[in-house]
Amino acid sequence: MSTRRDFSRQFVAAGAALAAPQLLLAQAAGGAPVEGQHYVKLSTPAAVSLPSPDKKVDVVEFFWYGCPHCNTFEPLLESWIKRLPPDVSFRRVHVGFGAQHQIHQKLHYALEELGLLPTMHKKVFAAMHAPTQRRQLISDSDITAFGNESGIDGAKLVATMKSFGVNTKAAKARQLTDAYKIDGVPALGVQGRWFTSGSLAGSLERMVIVADHLITRARG
Repeated sequence: MSTRRDFSRQFVAAGAALAAPQLLLAQAAGGAPVEGQHYVKLSTPAAVSLPSPDKKVDVVEFFWYGCPHCNTFEPLLESWIKRLPPDVSFRRVHVGFGAQHQIHQKLHYALEELGLLPTMHKKVFAAMHAPTQRRQLISDSDITAFGNESGIDGAKLVATMKSFGVNTKAAKARQLTDAYKIDGVPALGVQGRWFTSGSLAGSLERMVIVADHLITRARG
């Protein structure tokens, strides 16, 4: 898990993301997740954003493109999103803990502004974590080159990162991160009331099991 204090520290159980289904069932059978142990309840609720009346539960993933554990979590997260109930609204929030995170945060929201997230989200992770790439994507020139190599207008991407709209989205993302009291990623927030993480839940796989439990609680 990557935290504000040590972004290179190894996640305590990242390898458990590949745990066998039998092990996961055994964990789940061990009892319901425990507040204060597997997840945290916020003393002051965070803002909830639901896009339409048919959506009842707001779920947020807090992540950072440069986080190796977020990169590891991404395939599991994508699979989990596909099986979320219809009344659940899922959204990603890129954290902005420090200067480097805020560059990547603006990259994320610039891609969103340009309507390119569906095709570029995985490409950003690959650019930063694939063994053959390992790009930092922190300079205008590198981001421009990355954009051009990916088949989009790199100069326009960098210009959009500096736009008022992106700065506004980034500021709101930092506000929500603070409201949820997130200090490490990846993490999942549910209904502005609870959050869990790999370190709290015990593994990346267990994190989504805890989130499922919290979604059920949110409906109650």
